Amino acid sequence: MTHWLNHTNTMNETKRSQVINRNQVAVLGGGESGVGAAILAKQKGWEVFVSDFGQITADYKAELETNQIEYEEGQHSKARILNVGQVIKSPGVPDKAPIVKALKEAGIPVVSEIEFAAQYADAKIIGITGSNGKTTTTNLIYQMLKMARYKVGMAGNVGYSFARMVAEAQHEYYVLELSSFQLDGIRFFAPDIAILLNITPDHLDRYDYNFDNYTASKLRITMNQTDNNHLIYNAEDESILKGMAINGTAANTHAVRPSGLKADQWQVNNTAFNANELTIKGKHNLFNATCAIKAALLLGVEVNDIKKALRTFRNDPHRLEKVATVNEITYINDSKATNVDAVWYALDAMTQPIIWIVGGTDKGNDYSVLDDLVQQKVKAIICMGVDNSKIHEAFSTQIKIIEDTGSASEAVNVATKYAEEGDVVLLSPACASFDLFKNYKDRGEQFKAVVQGLF
Repeated sequence: MTHWLNHTNTMNETKRSQVINRNQVAVLGGGESGVGAAILAKQKGWEVFVSDFGQITADYKAELETNQIEYEEGQHSKARILNVGQVIKSPGVPDKAPIVKALKEAGIPVVSEIEFAAQYADAKIIGITGSNGKTTTTNLIYQMLKMARYKVGMAGNVGYSFARMVAEAQHEYYVLELSSFQLDGIRFFAPDIAILLNITPDHLDRYDYNFDNYTASKLRITMNQTDNNHLIYNAEDESILKGMAINGTAANTHAVRPSGLKADQWQVNNTAFNANELTIKGKHNLFNATCAIKAALLLGVEVNDIKKALRTFRNDPHRLEKVATVNEITYINDSKATNVDAVWYALDAMTQPIIWIVGGTDKGNDYSVLDDLVQQKVKAIICMGVDNSKIHEAFSTQIKIIEDTGSASEAVNVATKYAEEGDVVLLSPACASFDLFKNYKDRGEQFKAVVQGLF
């Protein structure tokens, strides 16, 4: 199979001032994406070197050593990295990193792990992106294909890396959750079916606080599609519509209008589905399910298998996850809600008065879109973060009770103090977790542990 390296243009070739070892590949980042890419590259005959500017965990070091893959941590050996044939960049490594800038200046191809793995996957690929709902929609499609006994794998921004999965087991279908960071590194990648759920402000700190840059990143999912491919998209998302008007798409398009989805029964391709059979609640999940159904139908999945999957589906943790009801107070873990739009859906889905736990590392949030829902539903706001000033500024005129806390334990205890029978204590942070926690999963697990201790 031809490597993407062979597509390097003449201009880039002439920019190189040194002898490049075309048989070597460097992988930037020693996490799941980078280690998966390294294993696949080694399997396909490349000489592989992994470089991580931070520290590599013991588990990933052990994997690299088992596979006899050389690595370094705490630095990027520039001279060595600039002497390889191509570089695979993990999504956590920003384009503004000095080593990435140096590689581009030298004309050395820098591709994402998704791009690298795709060339070795002889399969149909379903790619899902959006600011919110990616994981739910990805899981739904995967379950529908599994129910139909398709040979399918799920990877990308959820679970294992795409490269690892390609290295370890070939499937006929891959369902990939794709973040904007992963899409930034593609050049030729084109999913057979692309799903673009929504584009709302998120990760703006990575995109120079320019929403247009973030939007352009999301739209890359369709940039290489042809008329043999399909694009399922949110036809009521202004950012998507604007982007499509500017850039267009060669794919066959399938519009989904969220406002047309009813809370009881709804139609997808002239087939009726019952919302009461969905195991996930909220109008946003009707939309996610509709996109998943459309993808499954395009792949030939029988309607009965789709309906079975909807009835038995269990979403991943930390997504409107009911933890427990203690003294008639319900505790819900929505730690994955790391942006304002995700919180909007969470607040909208609640039917009981809310004690809202919010806060963390702000990503350029505009909280004003939550004003109406907060006024209607929220009784008290419990901030959980190092710097809560933006939250106070946004809601101090609307909510009388706003308290600061510095841990999951303190946040739950203070929220419980203000909650009454019939209320919901909702962890839906709207922010990244890195000021107090390792990641959103750690935040959610700590929240759940404290709630379990209330019994």
